[in-house]
Amino acid sequence: MKQAVNISPVYTVFTPTFNRSHTLHRVFDSLVAQTCHDFEWIVIDDGSTDDTQLLVKAWQQQADFPIHYYYQINSGKHIAYNLAVKLAHGELFLVIDSDDGFVANSLESMLYWWQDIPSNQRDSFTGIVTLCQDEYGKLCGVPFAKNPLDTNALDLRYKHKIRAETWGFHRTDVLKQFPFPEDTHVRFIPENIVWDAIAHKYQIRCINEPLRIFYQDLTNRLTKADPRKKARVKNYFLQMLNRDFSYFLYDPVSFAKWAVLYVRYSFHANDAGFMKPSKFQHLGAYLLCLFAVPVGLIVYVNDNISSLKQS
Repeated sequence: MKQAVNISPVYTVFTPTFNRSHTLHRVFDSLVAQTCHDFEWIVIDDGSTDDTQLLVKAWQQQADFPIHYYYQINSGKHIAYNLAVKLAHGELFLVIDSDDGFVANSLESMLYWWQDIPSNQRDSFTGIVTLCQDEYGKLCGVPFAKNPLDTNALDLRYKHKIRAETWGFHRTDVLKQFPFPEDTHVRFIPENIVWDAIAHKYQIRCINEPLRIFYQDLTNRLTKADPRKKARVKNYFLQMLNRDFSYFLYDPVSFAKWAVLYVRYSFHANDAGFMKPSKFQHLGAYLLCLFAVPVGLIVYVNDNISSLKQS
């Protein structure tokens, strides 16, 4: 079927993928079933060695919506994300993982709630956030306190205590303002680096509709990474501690975990100066990391013991 041409669709749907040809059909089938077809689909293949490329090329010949496929040497989701934002033609940017799906009215419903925001207020919003359900239709987590709930990502997590899987879109022009660090030395950067930076400037509208289907089968479970290889991400945890420490009292446990991870990975990186006061923008963040040193050291030692047992 010949693909429809729309230079400026409402949505850019982006899927990063790596060796997920056995689950990627969930995204394609979900897009085919949509009641709103004003979108393009960008697939960025992060170095797959399976038949992902052949599969997507076949779908390009079948679909009545534009499908753009790009292959990159394995560089990580954050690099793929930045590339997709640069390539996007849509006003609204929606990410769906390569092993998830979504219900047929997802795009239509999110667009309704987006347009329901008064036009003179919409510039202060970055997007819509929805709930998720598992493959059996069970809600993941709890509903938002209000429907709709206008807040920001930081308040949603810390003040409203929403920890479950959520989903939604951002305005593409906002994402262009907040790219992921182009760090080619790591394969994963904590996504809060971007989402929480946006939260300091823009609101989100949360709606009580479970639109994303979050599959919890084995294909969704990632292999545990070697902590020595993850050591380079330590500065991202420090960045979050410095930037968002004003939320500490709302969730001290999460901040304590970040502090322990910063200490743990600093030991793995052989960073003797990781506790220099000049690295910290907030006295509270410094003290928290100082208290986390013994725990981070224990975890570091345990990492090394585990590595020796596996070798």
